[in-house]
Amino acid sequence: MADKKNNGVSRREFLKTATAAAAGAAALGGCTAGDEFVQTLLRRHFKKMTPDDISAMLTRLEEKYSGKLNREITIEATPPEENVLFGYALDIARCIGCRRCVYGCVEENNQSRDPQIQWITVLELDAERGINLEHATPYYDAEQVPRPGKLYLPVACQHCENPPCVKVCPVQATWKDKDGIVVIDYDWCVGCRCCMSACPYGARHFNWKEPSIPEDEVNPNTEYLGNRPRPRGVVEKCTFCLQRVRKGLYPKCVEVCPVGARKFGNLLDPESEIRYILEHKSVFILKQDLGTDPKFFYYWGT
Repeated sequence: MADKKNNGVSRREFLKTATAAAAGAAALGGCTAGDEFVQTLLRRHFKKMTPDDISAMLTRLEEKYSGKLNREITIEATPPEENVLFGYALDIARCIGCRRCVYGCVEENNQSRDPQIQWITVLELDAERGINLEHATPYYDAEQVPRPGKLYLPVACQHCENPPCVKVCPVQATWKDKDGIVVIDYDWCVGCRCCMSACPYGARHFNWKEPSIPEDEVNPNTEYLGNRPRPRGVVEKCTFCLQRVRKGLYPKCVEVCPVGARKFGNLLDPESEIRYILEHKSVFILKQDLGTDPKFFYYWGT
C-alpha cells in the first residue's frame, strides 16, 4: 500500500510492527497522550472498547477532523436498537433512473468529490430483456429519463445476512451489527481489499487518493461507523445512512427519491411498510443462488 501516515509508516507496516511497538511502549511505561500513531496502535477493537475509551477516541477524532476541514465536526457512536432488523425495498416499476439517490447519498455521507466516489450505482437495462445484468450499463444521460423501453436498477450494499465480505476480512474491520447493518471501522481497515473481491454486488469502494470534499459541502453531523470522513487507503460503502436510521429517520436516498420508489423499515415489525411489501408484492433479490441472503429487496409495484 502507498498509504503513508505523517510519520512515514504504511498501514501494512503498521500491522507488521504492532507487536514490537506495543511491547516497546509498555517497557517505556506508556505513550505520549498526543501520539496518535501509538494511540491507534494500542487501541482495542471497537466492539471491545469501554464507553470511556470510545468517548476519548471520538473527542480526538472530532478535534482532528474539525481542524482539517475548518468546521466543527461531531462524531457519535450510536448503538443499534433492540428488536430492529433493517430492510430495504425498491420498486423497479417506479424508478426513473434520475440518480437523485446517488447525489443525495454523496452529500449526506461525505463521499469524496475528487476522486469521485459513489456508493450507489444506477444501471439502465432493456425492458424487453428484463433484469439481465449482462446488458446493463451505468453510463446513460440522467437528464433524459426515463427513456422508452428502459428499466432502471439501482445497486448498493445489500447488507447481507450472510455477508461474504465479513468472512474474508483478515483484521475484523467489517462486521454485521445487531440491526443488520454491515459496517466498517475505517481506523481498523488495512486496505487489503479482500472484501471488495468477495462482494458479488460491487458495493465496496477503495480510496486510492486522499478524499476531497469542499468545505461548504461537508456534512458535519457524523457517526463513527457511518459517514465520518474517511482517510486514504481504506474501503467504504453504503451503511443504510446509519447516522440517520438509528435516530428514527429514513436513509437519505429514500428521502430524496422523487417518485417514492424506495422503502425502508424494520423487518421485525409486522406492521411496517417493508413487511407489507415482502408479504404482498412480487419480490426478488439479486444473485439469490449465492446464498448471501440480502436485506435489499426489489419488487414490482403491481
